[in-house]
Amino acid sequence: MATILHIETATKNCSVSVANKGELLAIQELNDGNYSHAEKLHPFIQQVMEEVKLSFNDIDAVAVSKGPGSYTGLRIGVSAAKGLCFAFDKPLISIETLQSLAHKVSIEEGVIIPMLDARRMEVYAAVYNSKHEQVRDIKAEIIDENSFEEYLSKGKVYFLGDGSEKCKEVIGHKNAVFIDGEFPSAKEMVQLSFDKYKKNDIEDVAYFEPFYLKDFVVTPEKRR
Repeated sequence: MATILHIETATKNCSVSVANKGELLAIQELNDGNYSHAEKLHPFIQQVMEEVKLSFNDIDAVAVSKGPGSYTGLRIGVSAAKGLCFAFDKPLISIETLQSLAHKVSIEEGVIIPMLDARRMEVYAAVYNSKHEQVRDIKAEIIDENSFEEYLSKGKVYFLGDGSEKCKEVIGHKNAVFIDGEFPSAKEMVQLSFDKYKKNDIEDVAYFEPFYLKDFVVTPEKRR
């Protein structure tokens, strides 16, 4: 058996799923434009477990989206995952958020660039080939008209994620393809987590931290 609970909270999509041996059994998710993870995550976890008629003792691992993404969203998701692992003595599996987002697209040629909004004209992005193999590291980068020119000059480039919306305004290359409305989901984590489970590629629950990419900075409130 390899029954895994998946938690995805890196963006505004609050998503939870249960799968067995890489096959999706149940999923609950909500993307209403707000960060509702604090209210929705634990009820969603309970709902998918009830739907498949399993207790937490029945699962074999917990997988969590590791980032990059929303600082608060990642903290909520990772805290919930670690809490379950501690309470029920289960291994923790981490999945890169952009990797699972890239798996929403299937292409025969070209590259996939999943990207998450990092405010203003900045995004978190990585580059994957048609086999979903990462060919460029994850970066926080400011988008301009020359962004990703080295890939656009060679063939089709498929942009997706909430960060791709701002790219439409400045990237006008003929090879740029923008896929709207896609967010990271616990659905695409299913096969990735199963592959890691088979290799015993797990995290140290006590020391695991989300991949923020950038330091979280609190801006002091201005005195009136």
